[in-house]
Amino acid sequence: MSKPLTGKVALVTGGSRGLGAATVRLLAEQGADVAFTYVSSEKQAQAVVDEVHGKGAKAVAFKSDQADTSRAPALIDDVVAHFGGLDILVNNAAIPAAGTVDAPDADTAALDRMHATNYLGVIAVIRAASRVLRTGGRIITVSSGLGSRVGVPGLADYSATKSGIERYTLGAARDLGPRNITANVVEAGLMEGGMQPPDPETLKVLLSSLSLQRMGHPDEIAAAIAFLASPAASYVTGAVLDAHGGYNA
Repeated sequence: MSKPLTGKVALVTGGSRGLGAATVRLLAEQGADVAFTYVSSEKQAQAVVDEVHGKGAKAVAFKSDQADTSRAPALIDDVVAHFGGLDILVNNAAIPAAGTVDAPDADTAALDRMHATNYLGVIAVIRAASRVLRTGGRIITVSSGLGSRVGVPGLADYSATKSGIERYTLGAARDLGPRNITANVVEAGLMEGGMQPPDPETLKVLLSSLSLQRMGHPDEIAAAIAFLASPAASYVTGAVLDAHGGYNA
């Protein structure tokens, strides 16, 4: 396998499971030294590190709760101290929370934590990373098909966080372009082993809305992320790449 990312340092937020772990593995396979964050399961994170090391690549896990925006500068400092720099930032960490806007029993604490993690936390990490990203760096923000289309009730807040980080990332493309740093979005869709599987009836409705009418695999979305991180995407910036099975078709 070619290793187009040899010599690069990547940070993947939320990299201990699912899409994050698939992204860590693929970037490492392509030659990058990869740092990633986790929140709760040190054992799960260490398993990913061990897997990467077992293939002769380098990885390190940092415990960091993205909802604590004050933690972002220290996280970036830790990555740079460990690997000597930073070239690629993948904003993957996110949590779900749902509820209609008129719900009388809305769990506002859960919604607030989601906003802090999915929106404010992403912004904080981009701001901190942008100051140290090397020339030719990459910012890749993982969003969702719900960032551009709300297809079912109860997802206004979640969709708003995704739409927000999409616009922020495209703004970063404008701000950082003079430094030859690109910033792009991947809109991911329903995935096997995703954050919170919907009930069977809702899942049936959601799958019927997709052109491919199936769930994606984390490796399929990770491939889109790896493309945007690669030299092949050097003239791609300010773009939203759909990797959600045709949700918007």
